[in-house]
Amino acid sequence: MITIRSFEPKDAAIFKQLNIEWLETYFEVEPIDEFVLSNPIEQIIEPGGFIFMAELDNEVVGTFAFKKDAEGFMELTKMAVLPAIRGGGVGKVLLAFAIEFAGQQQWPFIYLYSNTKLAPAIHLYRKVGFIEEVLDASLYKRANIKMRYSLHEK
Repeated sequence: MITIRSFEPKDAAIFKQLNIEWLETYFEVEPIDEFVLSNPIEQIIEPGGFIFMAELDNEVVGTFAFKKDAEGFMELTKMAVLPAIRGGGVGKVLLAFAIEFAGQQQWPFIYLYSNTKLAPAIHLYRKVGFIEEVLDASLYKRANIKMRYSLHEK
């Protein structure tokens, strides 16, 4: 059974490792990625964000974060799953938890940037109710799609 818990300082290395792996596999590690992943407490948690870790049999198998943007809204970001178990449902569990958590926080919506090359992820986002919106200036060169999940309409 997959359990999800809050990030602890001891998770910094695995948080970075999981994210660097998928970035290197599909794209490249951009300077903003390296900076945020090397400083998750200062760059995500201290400004008002959250990081969560998924565990299976006491092993970290996935992660995601909510990063507060300049307007005070939350970006769903840095979602990663251990390569050996991708496609096994961990992403669905992480996403369901993220949506539930966002609802408990009474946020009006959450949003994410992604790339259509990540077809399974895009399919999952759409399946749970994320809708595409106009792509604005993203911090990420790889981003070619922006999606939003409205919590107050559910």
